[in-house]
Amino acid sequence: MITYEKAGDKHLRDIIKLRVELLCGIYDKSAEDFQGEFTRLSEDFFKSGDQTTVLAYDGEKAVGCATICYITLIPTVDHPSGKRAHIMNVYTNADYRRRGIARQMVTILLDEARERGAGYVSLDATENGRPLYRSLGFKENEENMGITLA
Repeated sequence: MITYEKAGDKHLRDIIKLRVELLCGIYDKSAEDFQGEFTRLSEDFFKSGDQTTVLAYDGEKAVGCATICYITLIPTVDHPSGKRAHIMNVYTNADYRRRGIARQMVTILLDEARERGAGYVSLDATENGRPLYRSLGFKENEENMGITLA
């Protein structure tokens, strides 16, 4: 039976392990590519950032994770509370996919975002993830532009 837990400091090793699995798959890299500074900064964020991570467990084995990060901006006409959130790192181990685990983790995070008063939740999706997010009510938009600063 799969169980779900909101992560705390005791879950840090599981969070980092699953996140690295996710990133290795997306970027075709090895776990060693994400060691050192990357791991240290990630750990710092999970310890002190305004975020919630949900982990899925099969017994003692962590098999999935999803994170929501919270930010507050100046209120706008479209987002009068100014409270926003961004879902990241939704991942389920390959042996556990197609069982509703990602759906449950994202639903837990969306419920929390509502409780916290977030007026808008965004995410970046792979092609494989888009059907799930659409079924949960996410809509594709062209709201954002960005710039990478060196």
